[in-house]
Amino acid sequence: MEDDIFRVSKGTVMTPELLSEYITKHKKMVRDRFKPLLDAYKNDYAIQHQTRKAAYKPDNRIPVNFAKYIADTMNGFFVGIPIKTAHDTAAVSAFLEQFEQYNGVDDVNAELSKICCIFGRGYEMYYVDDFEKLCVRYLSPMNAFMIYDDSILEEPLFFVHYYKDADGVEKGSFSDGRVVRWFTNRGSYVFSKEEKIHAFDGVPATEYVENAERMGVFESVLPMIDAYNKALSEKANDVDYFADAYLKVLGASLSDDKLTELRDTRIINLEGDEADKIIVEFLSKPNADTTQENLINRLERLIFQISMVANINDENFGTSSGIALKYKLQSMSNLAKTKERKFTAGMNRRYRLIFSNPLASGQGAALSKEDWVGIRYKFTMNIPANLLEESQIAGNLNGLVSQETQLSVLSIVENAKQEIDRMEEEQDKTGYMTDYPLNRTREEADDDLLGEAKTTTEQTT
Repeated sequence: MEDDIFRVSKGTVMTPELLSEYITKHKKMVRDRFKPLLDAYKNDYAIQHQTRKAAYKPDNRIPVNFAKYIADTMNGFFVGIPIKTAHDTAAVSAFLEQFEQYNGVDDVNAELSKICCIFGRGYEMYYVDDFEKLCVRYLSPMNAFMIYDDSILEEPLFFVHYYKDADGVEKGSFSDGRVVRWFTNRGSYVFSKEEKIHAFDGVPATEYVENAERMGVFESVLPMIDAYNKALSEKANDVDYFADAYLKVLGASLSDDKLTELRDTRIINLEGDEADKIIVEFLSKPNADTTQENLINRLERLIFQISMVANINDENFGTSSGIALKYKLQSMSNLAKTKERKFTAGMNRRYRLIFSNPLASGQGAALSKEDWVGIRYKFTMNIPANLLEESQIAGNLNGLVSQETQLSVLSIVENAKQEIDRMEEEQDKTGYMTDYPLNRTREEADDDLLGEAKTTTEQTT
């Protein structure tokens, strides 16, 4: 959302007053927007905070955690299969592998993606640890934010991260394109005298977004989730009411002992001259079960329809196969494609900053600051694969497309180029077991056969 983006004029200098202003704005955003989203993910909904009913009335509070289901399903679909990075230069590939292994980048990507699913945005900061290694750390927007310039490019100017220490004192740091400084809040914000040059070519942080509007994946359906929780809770109240209904006895005067006997024996035997006029029945209110069921079912369908995340636990979902399954996942695939483009932009900034640091060297070979441009990212949506169908399609493509494109159809092949190399190695090994070389053309083989036949004829003659 546009109002959630902090902007200042280019060339603005950070001061304690400016820091206080924007931390105050951010805390208001956390209270009004981010905390309700996090509460929903943690199964804390409005139904649990409604005014209590009278003690004699059923008062069920049943929250159904659609928010967590939607966020985790989307996150698993998007990064359940880790993002793969590749580069044509061996030194760059070696550096990427070392950097990702050292930082557990697969986990960083998964957590960033989940944070974006919940809040619509997430942050990543870069630093050098005590072992002189380049590091990356994901952060929630609950305690971090970015300040951009007010130009059309919206270049990052400051990244702020704050927290409370074990003594309850608010502390934090902010960084610009050159240095990192620390601050403490003891009634007012005070900057430390120490500052550290971070050696990255820009603000050492990146904001990842779910979409251009920075909306969480379940944010638009929160009102429907609250309505669903209320309808389900009221239905449970009705069940309790019918299980504990009042017994109405008209035309007879019953003592306390008689009432106790009726309750314990569950036998009604009333005497009197006008016994046929005695009325004994349960009080019941009008039955709204059909209306409630229709409302609950409608809300459930709308929650998944509007969030565009598939209900993969639906009983009809597992019976789909092939193209039908892809149609059911089409909406979620569209969301994932949008997120993929936003995530790619964030990862480009990540590696641009990492490669700008002097420590960026792989296997003893210094890397260029521009080497990040050649990095390729492969996002694989976590869709159930039909290997038989894929193999048939790949077989039908033989001779129509390149071998690399043909192999890329198979979900079990992570890297088509590497698979081609393995196939060639196996072919070379097999060649040693035969009497004929395997790299000849068919015409060459035919010529050899004709030559052998001619020699045999001459010898016979």
